[in-house]
Amino acid sequence: MKYRTIGTGAGARRVSVLALGAMLFGTLTDEKTSFAVLDRYVEAGGNFIDTSDNYAFWVGGDVGGQSEALLGRWRRSRGVGDEVVIATKLGAAPLAPGTGYVDNAEGLSAKAVREAAERSRERLGVDRLDLLYAHIEDRTVPLAETVEAFGTLVAEGTVGLLGASNHAIWRVERARALAAAAGVPGYEVLQYQHSHLRPRFDMPSDLFEDGSLGHAGAELLSYLRAEPGLTLVAYSPLLAGAYTREDKPLPPDYDHPGTPARLAALREVAKETGASVNQVVLAWQIGGALPVIPLAGASSVAQLEENLAAVDLDLTEDQRARLDAAH
Repeated sequence: MKYRTIGTGAGARRVSVLALGAMLFGTLTDEKTSFAVLDRYVEAGGNFIDTSDNYAFWVGGDVGGQSEALLGRWRRSRGVGDEVVIATKLGAAPLAPGTGYVDNAEGLSAKAVREAAERSRERLGVDRLDLLYAHIEDRTVPLAETVEAFGTLVAEGTVGLLGASNHAIWRVERARALAAAAGVPGYEVLQYQHSHLRPRFDMPSDLFEDGSLGHAGAELLSYLRAEPGLTLVAYSPLLAGAYTREDKPLPPDYDHPGTPARLAALREVAKETGASVNQVVLAWQIGGALPVIPLAGASSVAQLEENLAAVDLDLTEDQRARLDAAH
């Protein structure tokens, strides 16, 4: 396994360059399989696991929490401690079964942040959340209130690092500026969808008016170049299997003239290296110039093994240049 540092100062953590997504653990992925995947990931040196307080409300018919609860049971049964970094999110859990984050989310008020963080700590069985994200925006609450609420949790020692997911970049920057002005910790880890294929930004979206669906576009990547203390955790790097599975078509936001050229470049490099297309995508992210940590789920140990092999796949400068230039 290879590692990189996320965050700065006293809260900085050394994490594996491949994060494991636990979204469906405890729902679509049963406990036995989930435990086997987690065990193998840690055995391989992985130590960065991602969940959320609303995973997976759309499967379980509740408000979420199943993934966190499973991770708590796994931690206790295996004696896992601070050596494994578990990131979670709050703000997008529905307030009642049968509703969702669009019409009835818990939000990011000071009260909601504190109560949701406490519930996450209880489910995970930890005294401190290693990394806590604001999952989605809440424009009904003053940004300063949210910033202060997150900063207070860090000051109290119940949260380590802070992050934001699926926010407009100007909102991230404003929140970081407010935190700096108030002398409290700000967001240092950003979680957005990012893969080798480039999406369109004119598709309908529940999250953003501009249709970006939380994608890491040119603005976010430019922001990473300008702010070296930030790290991007890239969710859905393998597009839910769409690179390799015929039964998984590409999402509609990848239906544009640039996609075939980038797919062709991926397949060419995969053939040259003897790796799978999925492994090339992950290796491209891991070894790039920007601080990107792919976050890939796995519903079986076999899927995990394929992803883990990407960590040791070193692309040549020429291969990387061709992957970057394809459009």
